[in-house]
Amino acid sequence: MSTKLPVVKSKQVLKALLKANFKLVRQKGSHADLHHPDCRRTIVPIHTVDISKGTLRVILRQTEISIQEFTDLL
Repeated sequence: MSTKLPVVKSKQVLKALLKANFKLVRQKGSHADLHHPDCRRTIVPIHTVDISKGTLRVILRQTEISIQEFTDLL
């Protein structure tokens, strides 16, 4: 099991979170607000460059998704 974070774009993160049953509640400017039915939530920045490792780690921590689960969703 690899604990290395993948290099991903924001659209890939959005797709993975939508597969994980998160719903896009709103998007304002360059940030998308996603909520899960069990009240987990996060905000994903929408930019053309890769998401930084620190930002991705925060998103995964907020959504309570492990790195392995995330890579499986990609």
